[in-house]
Amino acid sequence: MNRKIAVAGVKSAANVLIAVFSLVSIFPILWVMYSSLKNQQEFSFNILSLPKSLHFDNYVTAFWDGKLYLYLWNSAFVSAISVVLTILIGFVSGYFLSRFSFRGRNVVYTMFLFGMLVPVYGLLVPLFIEYRNLHLLDHRLFLVLPEVTFALPLVIFLIESFMKSVPIEMEEAAYVDGANTVSTLFRIVFPICRPVLSTCIIISFLNIWNEFPFALILINSQELKTIPVGLTNFVGQYTINYPQLMAGINVSILPVIIVYLCLSKRIIQGMVAGAVKG
Repeated sequence: MNRKIAVAGVKSAANVLIAVFSLVSIFPILWVMYSSLKNQQEFSFNILSLPKSLHFDNYVTAFWDGKLYLYLWNSAFVSAISVVLTILIGFVSGYFLSRFSFRGRNVVYTMFLFGMLVPVYGLLVPLFIEYRNLHLLDHRLFLVLPEVTFALPLVIFLIESFMKSVPIEMEEAAYVDGANTVSTLFRIVFPICRPVLSTCIIISFLNIWNEFPFALILINSQELKTIPVGLTNFVGQYTINYPQLMAGINVSILPVIIVYLCLSKRIIQGMVAGAVKG
């Protein structure tokens, strides 16, 4: 009897602890959402109180006067091109590293994996000097290069691991039917890899959309800034308009939520396959 009471007590304590942890985790999101509907005076008076009236004009001001529409377009441009290149290069590289054994294969694979260990901040200065000497600074398209480079190692690792679970007999049957390597790769293997590709798309998009250091040092023009850098415009030298800043934050996370909801059904399947089968 005492043992059952002790077990029930431990379970209740664990549930309370998890509930508190969940509340602490989700409260900042809720706070940003309802604080974006206050005016500046109301926010300064009490930062935790609920809004007395809803000020949706913060979103209009942040979107048009704060030029969020421009920053969103720049982020969408960089993210879309970077994700497409990352998935394409990562898929082809992961496939050949998984299916073919050649001299130097382990060296190449290790070099790709080593990219996950390189800290971004350690490369900011040399990358900035390299871009300045090559006259590549302040070009939106060239911001794609470091984004793809840092996204590739994880994508190649996941796809290479997932490919080990795909039966090679399906590709051999395609070759017997007369398919060449390209058609086999993109018409047979690519659809099979949709779970892990969905995972790679979400992870790559999240990292690139929220990327700040490269966009800060490689882009100078106001009209070319991405959304993480553009949000800093709401921070003045002496004052900060917090409701408009939070409205901008809510707008900036909306594309991320949409992408996640569209691909969420396959992300767990892809992560598990990539982790276990490797």
